[in-house]
Amino acid sequence: MRAIISSGQRRTRAFGFSLLVVLPMLSGCTSVIPDSGNRPATTAPAPTRPGAAPRPYQPRPSEGGGIAAKPIPATPRPPLPAPIVSTDAATATTSGVIAGPDFAKLGVAAEQAAAALAAFRISCPSIQRRADVSGLTQGADWTESCDAAKNWNDSDAAAFFTRYFGTVQIGAGTAFVTGYYEPEIAGSRTKRAGYDIPIYRRPADLVDVDLGQFSDELKGKKIRGRVEGSNLVQYYDRATIESGALEGRALEIAYAADAAEFFFLQVQGSGRLRLPDGGIMRIGYDTQNGRGYVGIGKLLLDRGELQRGQASMQGILDYLRADPVRGAAVMNENPSWVFFREITGPGPLGALGVPVTGRASVAADPNFVPLGAPVFLSLDRAEPNGLWIAQDTGGAIKGANRFDSFWGAGDEARAIAGGMAARGSALILLPRASIARLIAAG
Repeated sequence: MRAIISSGQRRTRAFGFSLLVVLPMLSGCTSVIPDSGNRPATTAPAPTRPGAAPRPYQPRPSEGGGIAAKPIPATPRPPLPAPIVSTDAATATTSGVIAGPDFAKLGVAAEQAAAALAAFRISCPSIQRRADVSGLTQGADWTESCDAAKNWNDSDAAAFFTRYFGTVQIGAGTAFVTGYYEPEIAGSRTKRAGYDIPIYRRPADLVDVDLGQFSDELKGKKIRGRVEGSNLVQYYDRATIESGALEGRALEIAYAADAAEFFFLQVQGSGRLRLPDGGIMRIGYDTQNGRGYVGIGKLLLDRGELQRGQASMQGILDYLRADPVRGAAVMNENPSWVFFREITGPGPLGALGVPVTGRASVAADPNFVPLGAPVFLSLDRAEPNGLWIAQDTGGAIKGANRFDSFWGAGDEARAIAGGMAARGSALILLPRASIARLIAAG
């Protein structure tokens, strides 16, 4: 919102198609925020409004049919030896922090280091203002590296990371990485023939409640809902919204042409609308209805309606379109709904409020990775191996060494993100002042 989400402004929320099968979406939340995992739908699917059923899909020649890219295998570096991590570890420091090798020994390519430095540079203002809940860094720790990054020559980016950063492993160091991208679907700014799937902005009656104001035990947790009389109740779920709960309130910012494609755009958390005149309208995650995300791919697998090899994005799209009524009912079993806003500047934006960069930005859990920190991945797939910058978060991206890699926009990004599920090891790069303090603290 993870986005793309993956997350807030973001989101960029955001995330890969494999998340449709097994995990909550990048921008999704349960009724308690942040996300607490998959839950069954709490309401029965309701009939969709007229005109909401998915249309037959005719892929453009450039779309490649949504086929995932063939993985390029690689041999990951093994994680560093580590003690067993307590199952109730909630932050990086409680998971255990182990000093890693010098950055110069990791073998990061010059081009990749340059892309990471550019992403790190634009993140610096947010990094220095943001409170790090992982326990690894303090705002002042970033001053030296951020000041140096302003004028550092990108062609010598590897030397920058070698000089200003050390590496650490969080907990067991065992990494799992998925992928997300910025999708492009057909849409229109106005309702017209062939474009009648509403894309809503945030409603005024959707409220966020910080539970930490009421109990110390609930610090960091939030809920979303609406006020009904004198009570705070859950906000409308997907089925209710599809049935017209928000119609007539002038909340539409645009209209999509295909309900199934829009459903996937909500999973990603942001994207582009290809307008009838050939123009592009970019939309980004604004907020979510507070309902728990249900992965329909997992539902279909569990029921035997899809086989394991069919649970890709394209396989699920084909299933949804084969029977529009059945497809609409299945989508309604995911009660989560994402609200959007138009993005007119650079984007999509990540959780730091800055644009995420294809092949350089990852979503991470801020309880275990300081947002803005460089991350080195060594996985059993070659494509995501190397240096990234943690610039986003997501509802499915929870725990130490769990990442969602952002691949940008276009056919290649869609193909790589669509099949990304890589395992291996991860190291976090921290300012040397942070490492010195962690060592002193034992």
